[in-house]
Amino acid sequence: MAETAAPTDEELSGAAALLEAADPVATLEWAVARFGRRLALACSFGPEDLVLVDLIARNRLPIDVFTLDTGVFFPETYALWRDVEARYGIKVRAMRPAQSIEEQAAAHGAELWKRAPDRCCHLRKVIPLGAALDGLTAWVTGIRRDQTPDRAHAKMVERDRRPGLVKVNPIAHWTHDDVWAHLYLHDVPTNPLHQQGYPSIGCAPCTSPVGAGEDPRNGRWRGSVKTECGLHVAETREHAS
Repeated sequence: MAETAAPTDEELSGAAALLEAADPVATLEWAVARFGRRLALACSFGPEDLVLVDLIARNRLPIDVFTLDTGVFFPETYALWRDVEARYGIKVRAMRPAQSIEEQAAAHGAELWKRAPDRCCHLRKVIPLGAALDGLTAWVTGIRRDQTPDRAHAKMVERDRRPGLVKVNPIAHWTHDDVWAHLYLHDVPTNPLHQQGYPSIGCAPCTSPVGAGEDPRNGRWRGSVKTECGLHVAETREHAS
């Protein structure tokens, strides 16, 4: 089938079933063969995305890697970004919001993430992601089914909520232990904050350490009902206001 032909629902269902028990590299190779250069990995520098960067680099797969640089990453995350590029000899392309933090504060008020976190995520993550995905046919993510209820039914290959786009989730069926076993085995660089009580790391103002017995994602948007930044779920909250 030609690379530019839009995949049918039947093709995606068949691929998802075929790849369910496959090694993540097989899923990535399928995606490259199917979508060619119209495929990219969205990298947040979390453990799951670093597994995928490692697999892509070690297997020399021609997959573009980009990150959504919100401007409020932890210093450790920016340092990790540089380390990853040096380690693998790749360039992680930065997609940035239209407004700097200062410009956003002038337009919407200071510390928008405290008053309207969904709106802030929409401006600093969701809109830049849309720009990054423009012109692509598929994107690769590091989501896992056991991370959140919204991700529990993720397939290895599925139609994205964005029209005309396919989402490829090579490690959807992996566990937390699977991820870290790979990272340790291959000496993949990771964020040192993970060793300081931060199992899930996002923007610095919206991420806090997690205590013993807490869910790993309790440190994201602590004190709020918010559990997702909007990249992998339909947006229905106040971002449109």
